[in-house]
Parts: sequence; C-alpha cells; structure tokens
Amino acid sequence: MWPEGIHKELSAAGVRQIGYVPDAGHKRLIELCQADKKMRAVVLSTEEEGIGLAAGAWLGGQKSVLLMQSSGVGNVINVLGMVRECRFPLVTLVTMRGEQGEFNPWQVPMGQATRPVLESMGTVVHAPATEAEIVPTVNAALRLAYNSYASVAVLIPQRVIGIKSFQDQTSR
Repeated sequence: MWPEGIHKELSAAGVRQIGYVPDAGHKRLIELCQADKKMRAVVLSTEEEGIGLAAGAWLGGQKSVLLMQSSGVGNVINVLGMVRECRFPLVTLVTMRGEQGEFNPWQVPMGQATRPVLESMGTVVHAPATEAEIVPTVNAALRLAYNSYASVAVLIPQRVIGIKSFQDQTSR
C-alpha cells in the first residue's frame, strides 16, 4: 500500500522529522513514522507550525516532511513566502478533499484551489493520478526538494484515500 511505500522512501531519503496535523488520510503513514525509531513524528496544532519545523530541521542538519490535508494549505499561504525567500527544501504530502464525491461542502473551495495556491507561492506541485504513481512521485519530490532547495508538494488524490459520505459521518 502507498503509506508503507512512502515510509520506505522517507527512510531511504534520510527524513528524520515528520510534522503533521492529525488526518484520517495520513493515518497509516503517521503510525509508521511514529513507530520508526529513526524518525520523530511531531503533532502540530496548525499547519503553519510545520513550515517552522521544516526550517528548523534544515538549519539543524535534518530533513523533514510536512503532512496535511488540502484544507490546511489555506493555512500556510503566508508562511510559504518564507520558504520561497529563504530557499530551504520543503516537502509537503497533501491528502486531497473537495474532489470526487465530496460530502462536506466546506472542503470543496480549498480542495479546488490547492494546486493553484501552492503554485502561486512557488511550490512545485506533483499530482499522481493513481495509487501506483504515488510512491515514485514522492521519491521524485524528495530528490527535487533536497537537491535544489525547492518547495515541492505531492497531492494524494481523494479517490485513493477514500471518498467519505455523510452516512459515514452520522453512523458514528
């Protein structure tokens, strides 16, 4: 499965810090990173903190990755300017919402704006279309970011993480 493949890529790339806001789409990847003795999984209260974590990790000689949902992209717009001006590598793995069959109308606007917002702030965006493309895309993003001091995001499509329904939410 893709979470296991991503974890292997992160480990092989020497990523040591994983910043995340809790997200069901990243649940398995977060668990793998938490269990990895070579990685430090850091729970964030807001996505913006992840940019600071990435900057601090890089200044301290470590690599990091930020995990978030597409709705969190709206929270990092301003601080992405720091990434652009300071030219430090940032890898963001974004689970998408607001795409096919979204049940929550609040997720649609940012889900639709995620790619253009990131690109307008200087982030290179990769959007694999299938589950099979995710791991090689993450590998390419890690290499691009850490070899060229770029901000790179991988958008993990909603059809891969699973399309929720209102029924799923009310049956709990």
